[in-house]
Amino acid sequence: MSRPIALALAAVIGLALLPAAIGSDYYVNLASQILIASILAMSLNLLVGFGGLTSLGHAAYMGAAAYLTIYATAHAGFGHLAGLCIALGGTLLLAMLFGYLALRATGLGFLMITLALGQILWGLAFRWVSFTGGDNGLGGLKRPQPFGIDLAQATSFYHLVLIVFALAFLAIACFTRSPFGQSLAGTRDQPRRMRALGYNVSLIQWISFVYAGVWGGVAGLLYAYYHQFVSPQALHLTTSAETLLMVIAGGAGTLTGPVVGAALVLILKNVASVYVTRWVMLLGVVFVVIVLFVPEGLVPGVARWSRRLTARWRRPAASVPAPLTAEHNS
Repeated sequence: MSRPIALALAAVIGLALLPAAIGSDYYVNLASQILIASILAMSLNLLVGFGGLTSLGHAAYMGAAAYLTIYATAHAGFGHLAGLCIALGGTLLLAMLFGYLALRATGLGFLMITLALGQILWGLAFRWVSFTGGDNGLGGLKRPQPFGIDLAQATSFYHLVLIVFALAFLAIACFTRSPFGQSLAGTRDQPRRMRALGYNVSLIQWISFVYAGVWGGVAGLLYAYYHQFVSPQALHLTTSAETLLMVIAGGAGTLTGPVVGAALVLILKNVASVYVTRWVMLLGVVFVVIVLFVPEGLVPGVARWSRRLTARWRRPAASVPAPLTAEHNS
């Protein structure tokens, strides 16, 4: 068994045993929130880290999937499986449309279009009261009991989220390491050269955009079942900006960086806010420290510092002269 696979299995087993180790429903629910936010951050990282496409409207897919799930299941009379298909299908179509519009521009123009599209969707959720409930939001969703497993229990729901998270991590890892994922990185680094080599840069970026949007929809499904409620806040700019912060703080372009960033932001938001009233200011200070000392993000930054410390620790041993052999003594 290779080392990365062994580490991944050890991480999954450790996360599966986490509820038994912490023994508190509050922290188990917090862990579920971190895993859901991690899926959303990993999907955004596909665009930001691997595609060089900075989006400020990625919360649109999570919010749209959450609205569609709750409306279809709790208000339109569909079953949970049908609600899941409607939510993912709707998110897929939304990502296809938004990708087509946003990729008409690059750089700052792309960022502004994604921001505008996200805000349009937020305004729609805020004003379309008959469908979304307006400012009051939409609720009434009950968690299912597949195979007799009560997902209303914090631990059961956490394990479901963990399974989906593991599948998302594996799917995104396979995508980024595939030839198609490598071509996406090529469009980020050398778009002109990629065009000259015959690659369809726009199509590669659009497919990646849709793929990232669908995984954002999966995060929205879990968000809906976790909170059993959704409001326009799920679509707001602050949610998109917070997700982008998770990616940048953890390390854009790495697989584990968004997970670390999501854990950092959610822990500060839910735990530090109990002791520090102005926790947003604390989050700002932490982000400034990260940018100053590990500008590439926590995961690659800590790896860089670790390599430097290891090299410094080995250097004195390498400088010790080798003992003279019998041949030299003669």
